[in-house]
Amino acid sequence: MPNVQGGIETHAEHLYKRLAGLGCDVEVLVRSPYVSRKQRRFGPIRLRRIWSPRRAGLEALVHSVLCVLYAGVVRPDILHIHAVGPAIVTPIARLMGLRVVVTHHGPDYNRDKWGSFARWVLRSGERVGMRYSHARIAVSRVILDLIRSNYACEADLIPNGVAVADRQSDVDHLRRFGLEPGRYFLQVSRMVPEKRQVDLIRAYASARPAGWKLALVGGLGSDSYAREIVAAAQSAGVLLTGFLNGAALQQMYSHAGAFVLPSAHEGLPIVLLEALSYGLPVLASNIPAHLEMGLESSSYFPVGDVAALATGLTGLTQAPPDEHARDLRARQVAAAYDWDRIAEKTLAIYQRVTRVTGEHPVVTKQAVERGQSESSLEQSGQEQKR
Repeated sequence: MPNVQGGIETHAEHLYKRLAGLGCDVEVLVRSPYVSRKQRRFGPIRLRRIWSPRRAGLEALVHSVLCVLYAGVVRPDILHIHAVGPAIVTPIARLMGLRVVVTHHGPDYNRDKWGSFARWVLRSGERVGMRYSHARIAVSRVILDLIRSNYACEADLIPNGVAVADRQSDVDHLRRFGLEPGRYFLQVSRMVPEKRQVDLIRAYASARPAGWKLALVGGLGSDSYAREIVAAAQSAGVLLTGFLNGAALQQMYSHAGAFVLPSAHEGLPIVLLEALSYGLPVLASNIPAHLEMGLESSSYFPVGDVAALATGLTGLTQAPPDEHARDLRARQVAAAYDWDRIAEKTLAIYQRVTRVTGEHPVVTKQAVERGQSESSLEQSGQEQKR
């Protein structure tokens, strides 16, 4: 934090700034390799660097253990742990007498990148996090149902949110990438197997939509999947921009012709909410987290079906631009996924857990894991009408 690629990191940036605005004293425990020693604040939030090794498989676990020991010393009113992997330290926190809230952002053990031991750790984290926390938050109804059915305990449904889109008229970053406004498909995500970028590249190569390009935004690693993406993109003439934020990312959203997310696994994707906040037409895989958002049926295709994805891309190029529909999408998602309301509901859970009445508790938040809705967009539109 700030500006780290990942849904949970984005969630934390928005949520904790607003909780600080509501009177909470917020301290975020960050991993030492990712934050400069000189950076001790992010706006109203204090940042506390806790050492962690920069090694996949150990980083999150070691950092989580050190964080809970630190919390045991400073004694916050609330220790808020995000994601099921770091939640493995929940029993330690309870033994230390801490009040713990865990947010379940999705069953991370389903991600393709994990081996058998990592999957066991993640499943164990989910199990003990749900059983031993004082309160649980689910970011989607799918996750809420998972918690209820697998662990026979209750959770609060509080979705991810989305900020009001900052639509850009400038196109200097588009020119840098050789893109034409309204004539490119956009995907913004981590470059990991469950996001299925290779499926999208193959579908684009098959559809070959005249005058349209495909832009994939996200940092590339050095693993075999990253190399596969690079090779496929070079063959199909696909643009890889690398990680973008600020005005560059805003321009990419503002001028895209459509947003595509073919993921095989999601909790509740903030990038899809962001695309909708810009009013973009979207094409998404038919996984439960996407279906929960209640988009029109033409916005979905069967996950992993490259031919159906290619057909969907062609359909998007043939649909005439509709500014009224674009404005309606933006209004609906802003109403359904409002960060201010999300922060207020989170604070209510803190107060319930600490049994505080009439004053705000101090909050320590553990932002660890690299990283819906209360109602669908359709329901949101009905609420607006009422």
